[in-house]
Amino acid sequence: MCFMVLSAMFTMAQTNFYQFTMKNIQGNDVKLNSYKGKVVLVVNTASKCGLTPQYEGLEALYQKYKDKGLVILGFPCNQFMGQEPGTAEEIQNFCSTKYNVTFPLFAKLEVNGDGTDPLYKYLKSALPIEGKNDIRWNFEKFLIDRSGNPVKRYAPKTKPVELEVDIENLLAK
Repeated sequence: MCFMVLSAMFTMAQTNFYQFTMKNIQGNDVKLNSYKGKVVLVVNTASKCGLTPQYEGLEALYQKYKDKGLVILGFPCNQFMGQEPGTAEEIQNFCSTKYNVTFPLFAKLEVNGDGTDPLYKYLKSALPIEGKNDIRWNFEKFLIDRSGNPVKRYAPKTKPVELEVDIENLLAK
């Protein structure tokens, strides 16, 4: 048992954001190392949540900073009161028609519990919060620097515009 825990800790310590491959919303593999050199904002999203209007702010950030090196990655999740029940096609359609989302969207995944996606295990271990280290709700955000290091974690209610200073600081490096 002790060996397994140490082994898991060692594996997490050796992991880098760029080592993950994720399925995009169309079901195709995307190697996160394709974002090397960019500032990345990872967000777990939902279409039927009180925070869903954050898509508008996220898209505004993306449009403002994408040419300077920002990419936003949206990961739909249905773990919070079933607020992302749709299929990949429904999610894509909703995001593009309702909020004109053009940043990359990925396949629905789990961010907490036994089925937690390895990317989210990594992000939560890299930027833990006090107490239970679970993702607290839809639209929790992780900011990754140009070298693939998670640098800041934001609460779900943190509005995208409130991230601008941190994003600008990382883009300037």
